[in-house]
Amino acid sequence: MMDCKKALVESNGDFEAAVDLLRKKGQKVSAARSGNATSEGQVLISVSADGTNGKLVALACETEPVSKVEDFRNLAQAVLAAAVANNPASAEELSAIKLQDGRTVAETITELTGKIGEKIVIQEYANISGEKIVSYIHSNGKMGVLVVFEGANGVDITEAGKDVAMQIAAMNPVAVDKDGVDQLQLSVKSKLLKM
Repeated sequence: MMDCKKALVESNGDFEAAVDLLRKKGQKVSAARSGNATSEGQVLISVSADGTNGKLVALACETEPVSKVEDFRNLAQAVLAAAVANNPASAEELSAIKLQDGRTVAETITELTGKIGEKIVIQEYANISGEKIVSYIHSNGKMGVLVVFEGANGVDITEAGKDVAMQIAAMNPVAVDKDGVDQLQLSVKSKLLKM
């Protein structure tokens, strides 16, 4: 509130100029905090009604209290809604999408960074399609999983799929199958088991 008043005073009551000053302040804060770690945040998932497409957005910030702020949570919802509406292939494409107010996702993130005073980034974005997509978000909203199932042949695999997704969240596997495991890592684990 004080920043808004200060910006209005600096701009001699010109509302547009005050908004511009606040945006520039947000850019300065964003640049100053660009090297900070973002280990907190919120993960949101949307799976299409027919279960063939899923989108995961992980919006990250520096501290847990910020991840609980209404503005942060609203931004996360807006970013997910933009992903669902526009179907971007990458986080870069998602960042360039214009939201309802005409600003891009990236501009909105920068503005909120200036307002809150913490680095905010799209930490992860996934857009996957397949025969059947099943999702899981851990209760704290900080971890989410999308799993693609092929070959279900019309069988409802939602419950089993949810169990698989929960196991992935709990165990954090390094690969999907044995061919995906790094041979050095496999060798080290084998040696550990032999001791």
